[in-house]
Amino acid sequence: MKVMRIAVLSDTHLRGGQALPKWVWEQCEVADLIIHAGDVGYPSLLSDLGQIAPLEAVQGNCDGWELAHLPHHKIITCGEIRIGVTHGAYGPGRSTPERALRTFDQDKVDLIIFGHSHIPYQEKQGEILLFNPGSPTDKRRQPQYSMGMIWIEGKIIKARHIYSSVR
Repeated sequence: MKVMRIAVLSDTHLRGGQALPKWVWEQCEVADLIIHAGDVGYPSLLSDLGQIAPLEAVQGNCDGWELAHLPHHKIITCGEIRIGVTHGAYGPGRSTPERALRTFDQDKVDLIIFGHSHIPYQEKQGEILLFNPGSPTDKRRQPQYSMGMIWIEGKIIKARHIYSSVR
């Protein structure tokens, strides 16, 4: 059974003239799929990422009219795994992980990918793995920039954060 590698990004917040760091591109180049959980910044980033691997993306609360065509959430099927993707800024809940979880409370998903907080996060809620990659370009109060890599093989999901001290 083939292992599927997924590069996970969120909260890139890139403006014209800015680019993703080299270490992020290197991770994306080995991916079978790239997921961006919103707050993209300039829209051409998505077409650039889509030239490397198939791309799935949702709209974040800071994405402008140029990205209004993106959904606020979606479900992607990767083999036997159903992945819910949302930015995490919308809906009921006190915390970003809670809002992300509640977005898919009527759906059967195995993994929920979200962003918004810029805080790397990985935790199981019952049978569902919640994963926030953090931000590779806007770490805010976090010690390092980050993104995520997820490996799926059958019903097995492995996820980890990739950190860098340089942008």
